[in-house]
Amino acid sequence: MKMIKAVLRPDYVDVVADGLAEAGFVSATKINAFGRGKQKGITVGTVRYDELPKMILLIAVEDNEVDNVLKIIRENAYTGNFGDGKIFISSVERVVTVRTGNEGL
Repeated sequence: MKMIKAVLRPDYVDVVADGLAEAGFVSATKINAFGRGKQKGITVGTVRYDELPKMILLIAVEDNEVDNVLKIIRENAYTGNFGDGKIFISSVERVVTVRTGNEGL
């Protein structure tokens, strides 16, 4: 099992979430965040913004679904400009549902 963490532009996260839902991935967590990447912020007039608003989308999936989820995220979040985001993939050792105690997705 893998945890996919996608750091995205806020205006694209709903488009990505809709694309995932259409493909059958209905569970995701959205987190508001601020940060910067290679673009090192943005200058508007005389004002410099070092940290830009971002959204983090968390999705736990089975190993065989990772490539499909990556494709959906990339297709729906792509603008071709700096700041489109990053996707982090890590292993998940165990998942437990709080209400039932059941393990697994």
